[in-house]
Amino acid sequence: MRAYQVPEIDIPPAFVECEKPEPNVGETRVKIACCGLNFADLLMQKGQYQDTPPAPFTLGMEIAGTIDTHGAGVSGPKAGTRVAVFGGQGGLAEYGCYDARIVLPIPDAMSMAEAAAFQIAYGTSHLALGYRAKLKPGETLLVLGAAGGVGLTAVEIGKLMGATVIAVARGADKLEVARKAGADHLIEADVDDLRGELKALGGVDVVYDPVGGDLFKAAFRACKPEARILTIGFASGDVPKVPANHLLVKNIDVLGFYWGGYLKFKPEIVTDSLRELFDWYEQGKLKPHVSHLLPFEQAADGMELLRARKSTGKVVIEVTPQEA
Repeated sequence: MRAYQVPEIDIPPAFVECEKPEPNVGETRVKIACCGLNFADLLMQKGQYQDTPPAPFTLGMEIAGTIDTHGAGVSGPKAGTRVAVFGGQGGLAEYGCYDARIVLPIPDAMSMAEAAAFQIAYGTSHLALGYRAKLKPGETLLVLGAAGGVGLTAVEIGKLMGATVIAVARGADKLEVARKAGADHLIEADVDDLRGELKALGGVDVVYDPVGGDLFKAAFRACKPEARILTIGFASGDVPKVPANHLLVKNIDVLGFYWGGYLKFKPEIVTDSLRELFDWYEQGKLKPHVSHLLPFEQAADGMELLRARKSTGKVVIEVTPQEA
């Protein structure tokens, strides 16, 4: 089979021919249809992600496909069932083997591209806003990087949870995508005085931040007393320092959130969350946004779209061409 692998840290990934993996006890082998790309794929190539596997490794954290076969000790679902999996790596390959407990059937109406774009982005926002920040109806939610893979789902889910949503993104096109996802207020990321704009809107109860850097600092200064700041990631490359004395004075909480980490110590909350999100999709409450669907041969182009921040929502690679 073909796979898109990182041979060594800081060496560009390339296509290789390798053996089709055999499922171990408790595993399911999936024929991969689509793979969603994530900013973490870029960090892994440089060894900068917290869960970077040892090289060589295959990129691609989340996939959708069909069950091919099971290893010993796994009874179902049957071969051909459409499923989605968050595996953490290995998705940019024609087949992958995964712990059967994290292989989830997907709704009939959901396309493979949508399913490959769904788990990390929606799962992150759902658990971060609900489980960690305990966002309440009527509160004001600020989403930084609001047109990105996770940011756009935070806008959508925040609105479903009854919040007033302020979206911050770079450029009119990205802000329009956030507006269509439900944002009530739109602010250009390059505005001269972001703190002033946020204070004029009454301040912020919850901050959803996958960006870091100067945007974090401005958002921090616009927080109301008892606000909660979710640190989701640092796409800016700048990990901000938090003035602990200001936390004390304003009674602010800064909450770290790493969705994949919960699979190691509370996997049930991840799978329960995803089942609820799939139900919301079936009810028409969620509309995954895939800005680019590229063939397997253009995996490098997909990575470059993320690196250059030219995508909105998700970039998905079609590993196996799908019938119309």
